Amino acid sequence: MNSSPSELGWIASQANQMQELVETWANLNSYSHNVAGLEKVANLVSERLRLLGTNLSRHTLPPARSIAANGQIEEFPLGPAIRATKRPDAPLRILLNIHIDTVYPPDHPFQRAEHLDANTLRGPGVIDAKGGLVVMLTALEALERSDVAPKIGWDVVINPDEEIGSPGSAPLLAQCARESHVGLLFEPALPDGSIVGERKGSGGFSLIIRGRAAHAGRDFEHGRSAILAAAHAVTQLHAINGQIPGVIVNVGRIDGGGAANVVPDLAIVRINIRTTAPDHQAKAQERLDEILADLNARDGIRAELNGTFNSPPKLLDPKSLSLSDQVLATARELGLNIERKPSGGASDGNRLAAAGLPVVDSMGPRGGKLHSPEEFLLIDSLVERAQLAALVLIKLARGEIRV
Repeated sequence: MNSSPSELGWIASQANQMQELVETWANLNSYSHNVAGLEKVANLVSERLRLLGTNLSRHTLPPARSIAANGQIEEFPLGPAIRATKRPDAPLRILLNIHIDTVYPPDHPFQRAEHLDANTLRGPGVIDAKGGLVVMLTALEALERSDVAPKIGWDVVINPDEEIGSPGSAPLLAQCARESHVGLLFEPALPDGSIVGERKGSGGFSLIIRGRAAHAGRDFEHGRSAILAAAHAVTQLHAINGQIPGVIVNVGRIDGGGAANVVPDLAIVRINIRTTAPDHQAKAQERLDEILADLNARDGIRAELNGTFNSPPKLLDPKSLSLSDQVLATARELGLNIERKPSGGASDGNRLAAAGLPVVDSMGPRGGKLHSPEEFLLIDSLVERAQLAALVLIKLARGEIRV
């Protein structure tokens, strides 16, 4: 193996520091809508990136938008995105990306990291994705210690909104993808350490249905129930499952109604759609449009659809397939017998791939139960994955991994 023992050995010497850094950052709440917490974590990450001699820029993102329970559009401020650039004129440029936001609000009881045993750290965001953040930074520090570092340039993008679909950072990610030759994404590895190949695309929609309110006893016949119309629509939405291969439609929430003696004049149906191919999105959109038209043909009912397919399916084109094969071969050099497997979850890897960038997904550490109060990190995988990422970067610089 033509590796770099000094750089990989240095990573091994950083095991305790890596673990402590994950724990420290996990104890800082960085929920997607907690701007103050996101600012704090972004500042700490920026300090580490400055030590690497990067040109650092801070990006103020436009607010996120959502439909409130009353049917009105609400806007929410987002935290800052960070871009750090090193050697932008190098002939080969690598884009490294991970997010700092988590799914746990400040009032959620799951706020602190704790050790379950010598190799298991449970805590908010330890695996998704502050563990990946530490892996990425450590790998870059190892690269910069090597004599081949000047042969490649790199950009790091740290975004604060991935858990809500990257509504503000998506344009920045697309821009950086177009300016780069290779992408490495530090989302969690699969439980067995495998990297993610294909990912399903994802879309989020709110179906807003307005009817006509009336007293349920005196004027029931004059009312037009938005909830009844919503129930009909939900049945139609669920029926899409199985009609289009590879498409999953899930109604996750319904808002609406009030007093039981009033015919409800508002209902909002929250929908998530997963797809496996770009043409499936068009077919699913056609069915949504048909359901919308059916609702608007009902007497006294008005309906509108808000939302979009914000994450296209991530497919493996020949360049991404070749790149991931070479990463898997590099892993085997380190004694890691991992594979490439598909995932139903979407990530920013979907967006990078859609911009034409060959990208290797899930370079982060091993763990599990993300998005739950049982989220955990396997501590020994921090060194394992940082060594893999560093060796991939070094091989890219040497020309031993070709793109």
